[in-house]
Amino acid sequence: MAKKLLIVESPAKAKTIEKFLGSDFAVKSSYGHIRDLEKGNDLGVDVHKDYSPNYVIPPEKLKTVKDLRDAASRVEEVWLATDEDREGEAISWHLCEVLGLDVHSAKRIVFHEITKPAIQQAVQNPRLLDLNLVNAQQARRVLDRLVGWELSGLLWKKIKGQLSAGRVQSVAVKLIVEREREIQRFQISPYFRVTADFLAPNAQGKTVSFRAESPDRFEDAAGAGAFLQKCFHAAYTVDTVDVRPARRRPAPPFTTSTLQQEASRKLGYSVNRTMSIAQGLYEQGFITYMRTDSTNLSELALQAISDEVVKQYGQRYQHTRRYKTKSSSAQEAHEAIRPTYIENATAGANRDEQRLYELIWKRTMASQMADAELEKTTVDIGISTQPGAHLVAEGEVLQFDGFLKVYLESTDDDEDEKQGILPPLKVGQPLQLDNLTATERFTRPPARYTEAALVKKLEELGIGRPSTYAPTITKIMEANRGYVVKDSRPGEQRGFQILVLKNNTISKSKGSEIIGATKNVLYPSDMGMIVCDFLDAYFQKIMDYGFTAGIEQQFDHIAEGKLDWAKMIDRFYKPFHQDVEKTLAEAERASGERILGADPDSGRTVLVRMSSLGKPVVQIGTGEELGKKEKPKYANLKPGNTLENVTLEEALTCFALPRTLGEHQGQEVSVNTGRYGPYVRFGELFVSIPKSEDPFELSFERALELVAAKQAADRPLGFYEGQPITKGKGRFGPFIKWADLYVNVPARVNFDRITEQQAIELIASKIEKEATRFIQHWPEEKISIENGRWGPFVRYNKKPVNLPKVEGAKMTADQARALSLADVKAIIEKEMPGVFTKKGKKI
Repeated sequence: MAKKLLIVESPAKAKTIEKFLGSDFAVKSSYGHIRDLEKGNDLGVDVHKDYSPNYVIPPEKLKTVKDLRDAASRVEEVWLATDEDREGEAISWHLCEVLGLDVHSAKRIVFHEITKPAIQQAVQNPRLLDLNLVNAQQARRVLDRLVGWELSGLLWKKIKGQLSAGRVQSVAVKLIVEREREIQRFQISPYFRVTADFLAPNAQGKTVSFRAESPDRFEDAAGAGAFLQKCFHAAYTVDTVDVRPARRRPAPPFTTSTLQQEASRKLGYSVNRTMSIAQGLYEQGFITYMRTDSTNLSELALQAISDEVVKQYGQRYQHTRRYKTKSSSAQEAHEAIRPTYIENATAGANRDEQRLYELIWKRTMASQMADAELEKTTVDIGISTQPGAHLVAEGEVLQFDGFLKVYLESTDDDEDEKQGILPPLKVGQPLQLDNLTATERFTRPPARYTEAALVKKLEELGIGRPSTYAPTITKIMEANRGYVVKDSRPGEQRGFQILVLKNNTISKSKGSEIIGATKNVLYPSDMGMIVCDFLDAYFQKIMDYGFTAGIEQQFDHIAEGKLDWAKMIDRFYKPFHQDVEKTLAEAERASGERILGADPDSGRTVLVRMSSLGKPVVQIGTGEELGKKEKPKYANLKPGNTLENVTLEEALTCFALPRTLGEHQGQEVSVNTGRYGPYVRFGELFVSIPKSEDPFELSFERALELVAAKQAADRPLGFYEGQPITKGKGRFGPFIKWADLYVNVPARVNFDRITEQQAIELIASKIEKEATRFIQHWPEEKISIENGRWGPFVRYNKKPVNLPKVEGAKMTADQARALSLADVKAIIEKEMPGVFTKKGKKI
């Protein structure tokens, strides 16, 4: 029987490590964090007692904790082997607290790779918990909860319910918003670029073509044409030939951020997907720890890599390099991401893992290989008819491939023309011109961020750390936030002019190109822009890049034991909380309203704004212009338009709905848009129009196809207690409907092949759950008190409302059951002032 219990974070990691340890150890998993700050009605932090966090065990972790306690009771000693970063250290501390271990004597082991030698060495050299690392993680978690809690509550009141904000996420959104506005403001300017194609013999005596270019740019066609005219009957001669050696050095081995960037460029992986795959490779023992900001390699690894380079490519290709990380916060005791056994050129359980592993292997090998050696040639070509002008030809020859034999790093802008090989040229050599071409080109705005480019920017600014990049990007793209979308959009065609001088004659033609097409880039939504502007106006420090980076440095100081975490939080929170209170009292509701002009039919004001439902709308008529019982006209903004760029003409076309398409089976078929987007109406049947289709262009035939598909989907899949069971897909995923009950279909059930029996089981389970859901219920008032995950709460008109505390503690179900309807209405009125006194609905 095992005498020691070793606790790791994941079951996959536990399975791998268990193979390396003897019978003395039993290995169990905590499945990540076992405690977190209290959620629901509570802040989870006592701001009056040195920001003391209130940690609770979530319901889904109760069984895990029970199993770990049982396992711990059966052994003599518990060892902790969670990941080596701050999160891992914090998990070990929470395990000590929950399992009753002494935090000052509990044995903690760390390792950068899951290999037998690394695990055995770690077991032979246990250390104690590093409470400074725990405090750094605790400080981040507490500060992020304070900021998120207070800003989110503010956004609910000043913009729209269900919104949220975060310390790092909000700054990331700001970067994307600023880039979008920079693109929208950019003034595209045309210019002309002149290139020349010459003919000359190569080393074998064969006539080949090579290209030269004028270093000057011409503002317009007249200037470019004048240059070409001056080249009539010109002779071209080689003036100078400059040949210089050049070297290219390999990139260092991967850190977290560079792996995310390169996997995005080369493999098309999202940041989140990259980290998930890397986690799997690490837990199987194929690569070292994947959350690191160090480019350092251990001496043992350096020797193994050097031996493998020599073995595969020869001594000339080997060059040992010891990289030092530029970031002052990087921990050089950690290693870069590398294969655990470099002799394994392939590894991984599936294609995704194999491709990412191959990328890591190649980058690691290349980092310990010789420079690539090139010969760069620059040739100046004189023009006899223009003594002050010249053309330049550039070429390069790869003399020794070095690390390029294995790997070449990509960049976010790989559109530069590659230099070719020039034929042998000597000073004074006359050249034969094939053609001289002036092509119209245009200045380009900066590129929108991809996920990889955003990670790079955050790292450059010092915002976030290796463990936070992926969660930050995932958060800002969550559908319920709606701040940022990753999208690919088609471009538009643009024409350009071409002037060609050939045989002393200038010909003119036109070409065309697609501009503005994007693939998997980040766009801010209207809501993202409004929230960003609101926070920027009232919380300049929170939204300042330098200030946010400074907070990260303070976390580093806490990790080093140089700063008390509670004092650091206090210095931040007090002025921040005052700003929140001031904004709550003084700020107006933010809607991004913009007046576009006057409606030509009515003469009333046309404006765009964000509705209280979070939809960008066009509005005709303001309160001052309307009669006593008159209401404004509203229309949803078309896809592709935004509050900031829509024109008056575009806005007015949004009122083209509803649109009657025709009649089918004696009933009208029409297209309209509503609260949940555009739809087709056929009698009493409403069918959502797919996001990829334009309701303004939808044909009658296509509408009938959607209707037929909806009718087929709505056919009963069975019956329960004499009533039909139907299925459908909504905002929150697939569901089945029976009577007035909607039941979500879990992922474990194949929705397309769901059987009548499976549906009945789900319905019965839902009915049983609903029976214990309500503590009190007033259906006619749309008010209920319900049992929630974190205790009782009020629901009014589908919106949750927190119950007040009783003597500093959460209200119990029995106390909630004693409340009258008047008591509950008073609670709702306090949270939603005027909700029972105002008439009519806000839009």
